[in-house]
Amino acid sequence: MNWIIRRRDKLSAHTYLNELLIPILDDLEGFSWLLCDLEFGMEEDLPINLDHDYFILGKDEFNKLLKADLQIWWGVILAIPESVNIIVDEDNLPFAEGNGLIWKNGNMQHPDAQIEIVCFDSSYTIIKFKDRYLSDKFKSYFTEAMDLEKFSDKFINKK
Repeated sequence: MNWIIRRRDKLSAHTYLNELLIPILDDLEGFSWLLCDLEFGMEEDLPINLDHDYFILGKDEFNKLLKADLQIWWGVILAIPESVNIIVDEDNLPFAEGNGLIWKNGNMQHPDAQIEIVCFDSSYTIIKFKDRYLSDKFKSYFTEAMDLEKFSDKFINKK
């Protein structure tokens, strides 16, 4: 239930959230979103800016982000059930660059996250699911997605 997209058969580029989340958009109603370690390429009125280390977005703010056609170069986006009070350890924020744990199956950077999206240098998209239904839906749409563990064994751990 951990995937990486290397080839972008159905994405115009890594990592446009509005394209990446197409297969599961209808299933995202009950989530709040924790975004950390962001670098993105767009100047627009967004509910995020680079003056802060992290953001917690509700459904409406996240939808605004989706509609912005925003490419995120680096970052971690976590879906957390909106019924959960999101606690953020500011000394241990989720991050992408230099984090060897992102390549490990089952490792989510927040204990309450149900989905974790890691935007990795505009060249890879890692997406992890705790819910098999969402994972299966995602994989059936993104047939080019590779199993994260197999990918990391072949390309990352080979060193």
